[in-house]
Amino acid sequence: MNPNTFPTKGNLILAKSSLALARQGYELMDKKRNILIKELMSLIDEAKGIQSEIDVTFTSAYKALQKANIELGINYVQDIALAVPVDNSVRIKTRSIMGTEIPLVEHDEMPLNLTYAYYSTRESLDEARYQFEKVKKLTVKLSMVENSAYRLANSIKRTQKRANALKNITIPRYETLTKNITNSLEEKDREEFTRLKVIKRNKNGI
Repeated sequence: MNPNTFPTKGNLILAKSSLALARQGYELMDKKRNILIKELMSLIDEAKGIQSEIDVTFTSAYKALQKANIELGINYVQDIALAVPVDNSVRIKTRSIMGTEIPLVEHDEMPLNLTYAYYSTRESLDEARYQFEKVKKLTVKLSMVENSAYRLANSIKRTQKRANALKNITIPRYETLTKNITNSLEEKDREEFTRLKVIKRNKNGI
């Protein structure tokens, strides 16, 4: 509504209705923000745990790979690596949290079938492949969590901006408008009451 709205009872009803709607909108935005923040904090904690696990697994994997390179030779290990099939089982879907679409990554765990001769390799190569397979699974999970956290953070920022606009601009504007219309109507009522008293007094004096 226009802040200069003509002070009538109809406009007062509209102003009060808009004020109530703005307050309700702020409450919903505030609840949404709190839920999103809770989800974000949970994802941050989860991401920290996965990152720590990845760091440990990466260290083990590179140690095993280094040992395999020493025992078998770098070129031989590279040739074996080229024989490992490409994993195309990763699928990306989405789920909604309070209207925010976040990724849901699905990954089919494939059995570790040997793509190289068992007797011509060493245990270090098996260990390296096993550890890097763990790294792949953790990386897929971490990418989903970090991407979700990023989207939630953006959604929280937008929600906060809308909540602030309602709290600091829209609600005060309608509060002022409601107060001004109410004061104008009360002033009119007082003027009308005074006018009627004058008319009645003049009528009785005649």
